[in-house]
Amino acid sequence: MNELASLVQQTVDRLAERHVGAVVAGLAGGDVEIRGAGRTGPGGGVPGPHTLFEIGSVTKVFTSLVLARLVLDGGVQVDEPLAEVLTGAPGGHAAVPAKGRQPITLRHLATHTSGLPRLPRGMAVRSLLSPNDPDPYAGCTAERILDGLARTRLRATPGRSFRYSNLGAGLLGLALAQRSGTGYEELVAREVCEPLGLVDTCVRSDAERSARLAHGHTGGGRPVPHWEFAAVPGMGGLRSTAADLAVFLRAQLTAEREPDAPLAPAIALTRETRHRVNPFAWTHLGWLGHRLHTQQGGHLQIWHNGGTGGFRSFVAFDPEKQVGVVVLANTRRPADPAGTALLRRLQNEFATTA
Repeated sequence: MNELASLVQQTVDRLAERHVGAVVAGLAGGDVEIRGAGRTGPGGGVPGPHTLFEIGSVTKVFTSLVLARLVLDGGVQVDEPLAEVLTGAPGGHAAVPAKGRQPITLRHLATHTSGLPRLPRGMAVRSLLSPNDPDPYAGCTAERILDGLARTRLRATPGRSFRYSNLGAGLLGLALAQRSGTGYEELVAREVCEPLGLVDTCVRSDAERSARLAHGHTGGGRPVPHWEFAAVPGMGGLRSTAADLAVFLRAQLTAEREPDAPLAPAIALTRETRHRVNPFAWTHLGWLGHRLHTQQGGHLQIWHNGGTGGFRSFVAFDPEKQVGVVVLANTRRPADPAGTALLRRLQNEFATTA
């Protein structure tokens, strides 16, 4: 076993001690290693590269990449007001809240600077924490989301400050699908999955994929139903595999070196956009970014995590050092610490110049 494979195996073995099952991918230079440990669920086998997991909010980076693709194709503008893209009643526009003279734009939704609350109107954080709730987003139909949006008050002027919003990302996915005249899943497949050759990134699993779908569990090991996200899957509704996400990260890592690659211009656009959160951290379109203190190596880390009722995910990379990690697990215990620790090991021990 080579050194990269050994580090990945050590990481997934530690995760499996705290989770029902886990799969970890490590990317360094041109090498990729994927390892699994634990089990997919009751009576299940060891998860592997092609086991499907709910990836939760990692979905948001796909939604924002779709935005970048449509911007480059002329389908939308990054600073186009949400009210002009999001359809309300047939033939009309949705009622979108405003604060001052600054409307909410697609850029604001993708960078979490819209001023919208974290959750749709009428939802409480406790509804996301209860293992007895099979799917807290099940009632988020387009009609209910738009009705709640019209009655929502913004917490800040759009574009002024960072405020993480599932609602904003869900509205972005809904608006892009409506402008494109297709469903969100079909839009992601067309704009991201097909160009990259991703074969298992989806919202709904067919029979063959369902057989490879891990079972979500609570911290106590009890299985929980899968979340569907109704009309707003753009906030967290995708399922994927470590194999697909490794390909996705490879595209992120090589975008600058291979500008003619299928998604390279769109990836560049997502990272050109930046909203400063504090002196060390910022948001891109979809991604979160920060640079470690010089005493910690000064490394760049671009990342997103995710979580649903019984799953946790973490995806991160450093385009300067050409390394990246994927962590997928099927309990609600955090996966971020293990993923972050592996990323830093790769940055320190496997870094190459981009």
